Amino acid sequence: ASSRAVLLNPAVEPGRDLAAAVGESRAWHSDEPFLFRPEYIDELRDLAPPAKLTRPERYFAVIAKGDEVLSWREMIARYAGCRIRLLEGSDHAIGEFERYLPETMAFLGLA
Repeated sequence: ASSRAVLLNPAVEPGRDLAAAVGESRAWHSDEPFLFRPEYIDELRDLAPPAKLTRPERYFAVIAKGDEVLSWREMIARYAGCRIRLLEGSDHAIGEFERYLPETMAFLGLA
């Protein structure tokens, strides 16, 4: 059996998107300071998957049009050919994710 993956508002170009975040910042969940180093951008670029997925049937992308951080249009384009649940509205955190849990679990073969 092949492995499957569920992607929740997946970052298409994290190296590009996070380049502006280099420097000192604060953690969203604790306000602890941390340093986001320039080499992290290089590491993200090195981890980038190939532009064309070899087995799109293994992926299920849950994408929110209301994502305030990432472009849902980029996500749709990147994961074309994969199973996609396009959410009207919602947000980057997919705060109502529980609603999509049964479909997610079924895709993963866990339900």
